[in-house]
Amino acid sequence: MERIWLKSYPPGVPAEIDPGEYRSLVELFEKGIREFAERPAFSNMGKTLTYAELDAQSRAFGAWLQAKGLAKGARVALMMPNCLQYPVAMFGTLRAGCTVVNVNPLYTPRELEHQLKDSGAEVIVILENFGRVLQEVRSKTPLKHVVVTSLGEMLGLKGVIVNLVVRKVKKMVPPYELPGAVGFKEVLHLGKNQALTTPALGHADIAFLQYTGGTTGVSKGAILTHRNVIAALLQYTAWLKPAMTGRPVIITALPLYHIFSLTVNCLVMMVVGGENVLITNPRDIPGFVRELAKHRYTMISGVNTLFNALLNNPQFAKLDFSSVKAAIGGGMAVQKAVAERWKQVTGTTLIEGYGLTETAPSATANPLDLAEFTGTIGVPMPSTDIVLRDDAGHDVPLGDAGEICIRGPQVMAGYWHQPEETAKVLDADGFLHTGDIGRMDERGFIRIVDRKKDMILVSGFNVYPNEIEEVVMMHPGVLEVAAIGVPDEHSGEAPKVFVVKKDPGLTEADVLEHCRKMLTGYKRPKYVEFRTELPKTNVGKILRRALRDEKKAA
Repeated sequence: MERIWLKSYPPGVPAEIDPGEYRSLVELFEKGIREFAERPAFSNMGKTLTYAELDAQSRAFGAWLQAKGLAKGARVALMMPNCLQYPVAMFGTLRAGCTVVNVNPLYTPRELEHQLKDSGAEVIVILENFGRVLQEVRSKTPLKHVVVTSLGEMLGLKGVIVNLVVRKVKKMVPPYELPGAVGFKEVLHLGKNQALTTPALGHADIAFLQYTGGTTGVSKGAILTHRNVIAALLQYTAWLKPAMTGRPVIITALPLYHIFSLTVNCLVMMVVGGENVLITNPRDIPGFVRELAKHRYTMISGVNTLFNALLNNPQFAKLDFSSVKAAIGGGMAVQKAVAERWKQVTGTTLIEGYGLTETAPSATANPLDLAEFTGTIGVPMPSTDIVLRDDAGHDVPLGDAGEICIRGPQVMAGYWHQPEETAKVLDADGFLHTGDIGRMDERGFIRIVDRKKDMILVSGFNVYPNEIEEVVMMHPGVLEVAAIGVPDEHSGEAPKVFVVKKDPGLTEADVLEHCRKMLTGYKRPKYVEFRTELPKTNVGKILRRALRDEKKAA
């Protein structure tokens, strides 16, 4: 196939990357440690971990896992927001030869139970704020060990104050009981005197089970091998090279459990000796802006929602942006108005990229040297082929709309224990079918025009209607339900449910309260509309598309 997009590559960006440069992420990580030992690797709330400190602490964590009998390939769940414990536990898990299972800390008991059971996780590292959620489901999971940490545990003296505020003043830690749980610092203390022996790791070994929404109503784990993730971070490293001269500093506000932040921020910086400034609560925009004022950062990544929120804070425009070389938007579509205002305020072009959990998440990006926002998702990244196909699986002519299909070394090995779901998206040619409909122009730039799947994209997170519908149907007052995404100024899209009542007394408040108990925040319906009937096919299947088309027409 002709890669017409290569002529749009900026100078110095290679057509190919070589994942064979490293045998595993551990080899890559340990090379970074040797090269950049004294540099800051992660900072959070005024406390900094150097690469040498990250080496010692992740080594201790990995040694503790091995002392507990975890074998190569065992799954370790991490359920934390952005804090220093995350990179320590994540790299420690990989160094022990185990697989990282990232868990959204805001999951409800139902969602957490599914992920722990499905992954077979033996260990979980969890922030105490979410201890009660784990308490509810622990006995139903295969967990053998629980490690509990607090927001302030690794912040020194300041951490004592942080914990006091969180526990007493803000009452953000509901009481919980997790018998036998061990503290994070105690784990590091115990592991410090144990030997760590990283087993032989290769490209095919699983580095991450990264869960994404499920078309069947439950989330499924994308199998990301060491090769997949190495390929993705080398692609981003090549692409972002002009912004990573000297000592790069990236603002990491998106959660590290999200594949975009994990790869673009956390792992890419390990290659170039950069620093991640971890923002624990980016929803506190005034606090976030005050934190930005303290750093001479060179890069920032985020979703459209985050950039928009910053721009709407009057203090943000007063900051010094002279050190900023790149702003990277992903996870959801960047709106033209937000991009234009960002350029006006910061002087930096907002560079939009596109990817999926299944591509770790590298797929396309706009060139870093763009003078203006393009409104496209850019061009395929190095070593990546993209074709646009019709419903019959044929490539469409240039300029026509077709499903975006991606092939490259970053494409997942499949879904964990779900061969049928894997077969739906990975074809015999190795192309991943994304469900997104796009058009490619003569320069190789792609513009997304529609979505084939019913998926809803809320602030960069995938939400599947099946899961919402399954939960709503658990309410005894509901006869039928359909969920769709509707445009939302704040989050790009928001879930809306159409409900046919079984109980005439059912109210919108009843439906929303029921969902609040069963679904994490971004999955909950924002709107409820009652109908006497829902559009259906002649065999009785509810037509979500008819509801979407109706809303578009309105």
